[in-house]
Amino acid sequence: MTRLFLGLGSNIEPARYLPLGLSELEALLGALRISPVYEGAAIGFSGAPFWNLVIEAQTSLAVGELQRAIRTIEYAHGRPENASRFSPRSLDIDILVYGDVCGVVDGVALPRGEILENAFVLRPLAELAADAIHPGVNKSFGELWTAYDAASQPLSPVSLDAESLRN
Repeated sequence: MTRLFLGLGSNIEPARYLPLGLSELEALLGALRISPVYEGAAIGFSGAPFWNLVIEAQTSLAVGELQRAIRTIEYAHGRPENASRFSPRSLDIDILVYGDVCGVVDGVALPRGEILENAFVLRPLAELAADAIHPGVNKSFGELWTAYDAASQPLSPVSLDAESLRN
């Protein structure tokens, strides 16, 4: 089994789509650890704010199999198959970390570059797994968050915590 972290986001009815995504991911992967949920501005385009969170799970799926399963979940919940990278999303799920893998595997760049670039990924990841090591830079997510300029991308906690989103 491989330890992995996935990022989830939504800026179209997030209170509806994030719980649906979590439910499907739990069916796919089993037990999930879920970070707090944060709201932040859309990055790269003008749009409604996103709600974002990170999950930790274990999988026996290969990277390509996992990516295909994730895309199926996204498409089932309203993501257009031809959606541009910077556009509104009902449900967006990204593989952030897959074990200690570094590099491109089955077309997926690992670990995901957004971990080091965006507060909406790094903060929930650091809160969920502060001591886990980013395999590309060999620093913990907690260390990376402490060094991050949090004021550059303000986040607000969402009043619903991840456990209430699951139900």
